[in-house]
Amino acid sequence: MPPRRLLALALLLSAITTLLLPGWIAPAAALPRSGPAAPLLATFRTAGWADYPWAWPVAPPPAVLRGYRAPLTPYAAGHRGIDVGVPAGTPVTSPDDGVVLFAGAVGGRPVLSVAHAAGLVSSFEPVEAAVTAGQGVRRGEALGTVAASAGHCPVDCLHIGARVDGRYVSPMVLLGEVPRAILLPLVPPVDRAGE
Repeated sequence: MPPRRLLALALLLSAITTLLLPGWIAPAAALPRSGPAAPLLATFRTAGWADYPWAWPVAPPPAVLRGYRAPLTPYAAGHRGIDVGVPAGTPVTSPDDGVVLFAGAVGGRPVLSVAHAAGLVSSFEPVEAAVTAGQGVRRGEALGTVAASAGHCPVDCLHIGARVDGRYVSPMVLLGEVPRAILLPLVPPVDRAGE
């Protein structure tokens, strides 16, 4: 493809992403502003999320069976997290300090969500919770154990999800597993040595 066409395509995709995608993504449900978790959550809203890399919730870092695939719209197909291969009974720990938002069944599967600093929320499925909603947790603290496969994966696995202000992001970014992007020129440099 000619360099000018590549540049035009890149600009078009950038414009589409900038103009259309924010309207397709639903805003976050408000975190509790009253009750036992409110003071801790108010503190968490003040810092930038990129300053809070997560620890792996299972050790050692397991193999990723299925990666993150962003949906085009909030209700479109996609995979809003990663699936890691771990056996049932594996301890699951909090990737960072936070407050348990939810611990219960969703669609018949045991799910657990934790609110962290700066609008971050981690979610795990299937997890038999050892914590309850509203409970404060520290980085590395036990949240529960991986339950037997509840249909999400063909084998035992743990689904790890991440949201920033209600928008799904790849947990790999917060786990420090995504290499830094390096921008390359669209047009190769001109060799002027022969002039």
